[in-house]
Amino acid sequence: MAEEIKKLLEEAKHTMSGALLHLEKELIKLRAGKASPQMLAGVKVDYYGTPTPIENVGNVSTPDPKQIIIQPWEKSMLQAIDKAILAANLGFTPKVDADVIRIVLPPITEERRRELVKRSKSEGEEAKIAVRNIRRNTLEKVKKLKDNGISEDEIKQAEKDLQDLTDRNIKDTDGIIAAKEKEIMSI
Repeated sequence: MAEEIKKLLEEAKHTMSGALLHLEKELIKLRAGKASPQMLAGVKVDYYGTPTPIENVGNVSTPDPKQIIIQPWEKSMLQAIDKAILAANLGFTPKVDADVIRIVLPPITEERRRELVKRSKSEGEEAKIAVRNIRRNTLEKVKKLKDNGISEDEIKQAEKDLQDLTDRNIKDTDGIIAAKEKEIMSI
């Protein structure tokens, strides 16, 4: 197989695995019953006019499975952190308690579980779309190689390999979503 085709397929494989990694990061943010500092990943706090990740303005910890505690490094940041968490609409309410912010996670209702499953499936669909877009873009690049003297057979083989790679990544995405759904629905 031509070196250019191998390079394109390797690039596609790397990019597709990046899409799956992104999916896993997004799913970590979905609460499935146990408190985790990653649940606040992506929350940006207004730190003197600059949107800053919450983990950069304080210590985020989970002393028990139903509670998250944020201890800001500057006491003046308490209200900004509280406001940022409320604005993120994560399904829980922070409580300012002296010099820390305490988040007690409420038990998840059946309705909320279904909503989380729906959201995880939506994230999965976005990942599948990303994988398919990567396939399409790579396929266009492979077909352009025909002009560079790459044989028809090599292009056909590259198309088949690319489709196999895509199918594997779609199957992996389905597996990740099924595992998350099981985790969310288990009480």
